[in-house]
Amino acid sequence: MRVLVVEDHAGLAKNIARALRESAAYVVDISLDGQDGLFMAQSNPYDLILLDLMLPRLDGLEVLRQLRGRGVRSPVLILTSRDDKETTVALLEAGADDYMTKPFDTSEMVARCRALIRRSHGLAVPLIEVGDLVIHSEEMTVTRSGRPIKLTTMEYRLLEYMAHRPRAVLSKNELLDHLYDYNWEKFSNVLEVYISSLRRKLNQGSEAPLIHTLKGRGYVLTR
Repeated sequence: MRVLVVEDHAGLAKNIARALRESAAYVVDISLDGQDGLFMAQSNPYDLILLDLMLPRLDGLEVLRQLRGRGVRSPVLILTSRDDKETTVALLEAGADDYMTKPFDTSEMVARCRALIRRSHGLAVPLIEVGDLVIHSEEMTVTRSGRPIKLTTMEYRLLEYMAHRPRAVLSKNELLDHLYDYNWEKFSNVLEVYISSLRRKLNQGSEAPLIHTLKGRGYVLTR
């Protein structure tokens, strides 16, 4: 999953990004002002946006309004030092999905991020099941027919993204857009390498493949 953090306090932005990378295996981009954050949010397909309210150049509420007005439907978690009723109402009416008041607990922030991404895909609980494959997104564990499967961070990230879209044909560009950050140069066969490794680990001990290649179109995770 790919997340955008729009926060002008560089130290806090880095701490948030570190927590999301380490605790949830998310890819994280950082923007330090509202104008740049608006541009990045419109230019990339983020699975979640964390948006501070008090931002230079363009405040968070205006960023949110413009994103929703331009059709960006990524879940948005607002970070704010204000918790008055008027602010809360304005945020929800502008299209915010959730908000947290500063200072906040990092573990709670990660849990809310996971929940927002789950809900955006119609999942109420942290268990994702595709046939006999079970992914526990909070624990970042994977089993197939009860057999634990040990994955690298990138393999897990790839599998979790595909599992949120079972039976959907996912192109190489879409997968790369959600697996790598803003600075990644997408000019290698690295995705094919991870697909091959993931397919081998998932198929071990089973005769039914889960990842299917559709030539010229992409990949599908299905039973």
